[in-house]
Amino acid sequence: MLPKSPLEDPDKAAFAWARYKRLMRFMMLATVGVVIIALALLYAQNGMVSPHFFIAVALGIGFSMMLMSALMGLVFLSNGTGHDESVDNRLPRNDD
Repeated sequence: MLPKSPLEDPDKAAFAWARYKRLMRFMMLATVGVVIIALALLYAQNGMVSPHFFIAVALGIGFSMMLMSALMGLVFLSNGTGHDESVDNRLPRNDD
């Protein structure tokens, strides 16, 4: 029989998802800050280049940081709630 995941409890799941959303809000603010700093540094060093360059840099940095923070946040959510310990990952023995 598989053990129950702590995320099946509605109260624990609500707390875990609220913490995840709080982390994502913080990372959104950090991402906006990093994008602004990066664009300011690029403008200071290169002057006005094509607007497409600045848009591409902003989108590249923004999407990369948000994707990484979303995936790492899910890892923290899984580990922090005890969901990782409830998974039965024993493989059958292969004695050939």
